[in-house]
Amino acid sequence: MDKQLQLKEKIKEQYGKIALDGNSNSCSMPSSECCGGSTEVHFSPFDSSKAIGYDSDKLKLIPESSVLGVGCGNPIGFAEINEGNTVVDLGSGAGIDVFLAANLVKESGRVIGIDMTETMLKKARENAEKHGYRNVEFREGDIEQRIPVEDNSVDFVVSNCVINLTTNKDNMFREIYRILKSEGKGMMIISDLVTSKEIDADSINTENWCSCIDGALTKENYIDSIKKAGFTNVEILDEKLYMELDEDKEDQDIRQITSISIKGVKK
Repeated sequence: MDKQLQLKEKIKEQYGKIALDGNSNSCSMPSSECCGGSTEVHFSPFDSSKAIGYDSDKLKLIPESSVLGVGCGNPIGFAEINEGNTVVDLGSGAGIDVFLAANLVKESGRVIGIDMTETMLKKARENAEKHGYRNVEFREGDIEQRIPVEDNSVDFVVSNCVINLTTNKDNMFREIYRILKSEGKGMMIISDLVTSKEIDADSINTENWCSCIDGALTKENYIDSIKKAGFTNVEILDEKLYMELDEDKEDQDIRQITSISIKGVKK
C-alpha cells in the first residue's frame, strides 16, 4: 500500500471511530497537549466548539450529535451566507457546519456535505432525517481527487480543519475553484492549520498526519497554493497560535502550529 493510500485509510479509521464513539481527544482546544497528545483535562465537544469561535446559541439550534469538536475554527462565522445560497462543506463529518449553513440558506437554499468516511456520512444523514432538514444532502467523495459537485454551481465552499489532511493541496484548491460560481460570485472560507516548518516526506508520522499536524503547510505555501488555483482577494480573516511542538529538545527546535481562517474569491 502506497503512503497516500495508507494515510487515507488511517484517516477513515480514526474519524470513523470518532463518529461512533465521540471525540475523546479533541483537536479543537488550542493546547500543547492537543492533536495526538494526552491530557487529563477533557472538554465536551460543545465546549471545544465554543472555544474555537462557534456561537453557543447557534449550536443549540442544530442537532447535538452533529457537534463533535474536531475543528480548528468557525468558517461559517466568516461567510456571509444568505437565504437561497448554495453551500458546500468539505469534510462535513457529522454535519455541524452543514446544519448551521442550512439554517441560513433556509428552504430556498441548499447545503451539500462531502465526506469520505462512511460512518460519518451515516451519522450526518441520520441527523438530517431525525431533525427534518430537507435542504441538505451528504455525498461520499474523495475531495482531493474530485469533489462530486457540478462546475460553477456553488456560492460558498467552507471547510474546517480538513484540507491539511489531504496530500495534494494544489488539486484540492483547483477543485474548490472549479465548483464555485465565477465572476466574483463564488467564495471559499476555510479554517485550517498551518505550520512554521513543514515535515519532510520521509519523516511523516501517520498518526501525526491524521491528527492535523504533519500534513500542514507553512502559511506562505498555503496561500501560494490558493493563488495558484486562480483565487483572488485572498485574505486571512483570523489567526491564532494553536500549539507548539518540541521537535528536537537538544536544539530547542520549536515547531509552531497556527490556526487560520482564510478566504478566496473566484474570478
